Amino acid sequence: MPVYSFQTIQNIPTSINKAWDFFSDPANLQNITPPNTGFKIISKHHGDTMYAGQIIEYTVSPVLNIPLYWMTEITHVADKKYFIDEQRFGPYSLWHHQHHFKEINGGIEMKDIVHYKIPFGFIGSIANFVFVKKQLQNIFDYRFKKTEELFGKWTG
Repeated sequence: MPVYSFQTIQNIPTSINKAWDFFSDPANLQNITPPNTGFKIISKHHGDTMYAGQIIEYTVSPVLNIPLYWMTEITHVADKKYFIDEQRFGPYSLWHHQHHFKEINGGIEMKDIVHYKIPFGFIGSIANFVFVKKQLQNIFDYRFKKTEELFGKWTG
């Protein structure tokens, strides 16, 4: 069955230091995730700063408000450039999420690249077509709007 992917790019009128400090702090993830996803960090020992090997545990309720366990590992970190999280346990067969940051004139460019695979073969493909793809788009649209609220709109 297919591996799906998408990319989002957002220009943010802030410094690389402020953007990195915010987006690399797992505690802020809940603030930029829609409330209707039931997203909640449940890790007790995930650390204060991001590092390769860091494990972060969550619950999410993507379907019928049924909570699911999700564990990701931060596999790569290049300070103020990028970090990558990969699912270790959770709702996907594959989840690989790259977060890239680049200084540009007037702020930073933030790019997300996500590769994911849905379990359950053909049924998973149908689920992706019917609701998963749209649900992920809604999550990243919400994140875009919340980022504008927190850092301001790009006018550059």
